[in-house]
Formats: sequence, structure tokens, C-alpha cells
Amino acid sequence: MIYGYVRVSTKDQNEDRQIIALKEMGVPEGNIYMDKLSGKDFERPQYKKLLRKLNEDSVLFIKSIDRLGRNYRDLSEQWRIITKEKGADVVVIDMPILDTRREKGLLGTFISDLILALLSYVAESEYQTIHQRQAEGIAAAKAKGIRMGRPPRPLPDNFYEVYQKWKADKISTAEAARLVDMPVSSFRYRASVYKNAALSQETK
Repeated sequence: MIYGYVRVSTKDQNEDRQIIALKEMGVPEGNIYMDKLSGKDFERPQYKKLLRKLNEDSVLFIKSIDRLGRNYRDLSEQWRIITKEKGADVVVIDMPILDTRREKGLLGTFISDLILALLSYVAESEYQTIHQRQAEGIAAAKAKGIRMGRPPRPLPDNFYEVYQKWKADKISTAEAARLVDMPVSSFRYRASVYKNAALSQETK
């Protein structure tokens, strides 16, 4: 029995390319399991369901090794479970050397395990590098004063008047927030930003 596994990180990503590749390898559509979840771990419902189906008569096809997972240690452990405990074969379409059907001897197993260790390490390293670059890019943008995310809503027309009354303790924070139609936490934040901006202008 042959099976296929497809994974995309989000619901917005398209899985068609992976499914087409699996069907070209002869995997029936009913035997293709798909998760739309991150590859950081193996807490995925469809993968777990697939794993229960595998046995020594099974062949599992995946498009590329990072579709199975990205975490180096977890990926190696799942490979061991599939090939050793379940006794199933694995075929990585984009990497023909990772085809456990080719050589069942000790040398073949050693080569497959070695290549897997290398590729899974590279996959995790690339994933971490991408996230590090994203974090560095965000930090650099913030350092330049570039705001991330959605721009703040403009202040209501009565904000200055309400702020002055609140600052003079003529009204409570809850009353001020109600008058400008904001949550209390938002009013406190916008009042703090407004105060700092005003002080900045005074010192110029």
C-alpha cells in the first residue's frame, strides 16, 4: 500500500504542487494525508492518522524532506519510527537518494540515515536563519523609527479637550475613555504617547 503526505504551513498556502507530484508517483488521492500546520513539531492530526496506517507493506511518498518536518531531532526520530518501528519505506521525491526501497542492506540504511541527518540539519538551519533575518529586519526598522503593523487610528476630534480634563483630574480615566470611545488601556497608551510628543515639541 502506498501513501502520500502533504504539509503546508498555513491555510493560505497552496498544496497543489505537492499533490500533483504524489499522484505522478502513483499515490491514490484517497491515500494522501495533508496538514496545514507548521513543521516545528509533529503534533499534526493527519500525520498521526497516517502513522497509524503504516506497516512493513507500506511506502510513504513525500515531495521534499522539509514537508515532513523542520526540527532536526524530531525529524530524525520520526524517520526512525517510520522505517524501523513501522518497517515502512520512505521515498523523498526531490531527493532520490532518500529512497529506502533501493538498498535494504546495512550500507543502504547507513547512507539513507546519513543523508537524512545532513538534510534535516540543513532544513532546520535554513528555517532558523530565515527567522533570525526577519527578527533583525524588524529590529532595524524599529531603530529607524519605522512602525510595524497597522498604522494607529487617528485621534478623535475631542481627544485634546478630554485629555486636558483628565490630566487636571477633572474626570476619571474610565470617563475619559468613554468620551473618546476607546478602551481604558488604549486611552492610557494614547495619552502617554500624546504627552511624550508634547514634551518633545516643548524641548525643541
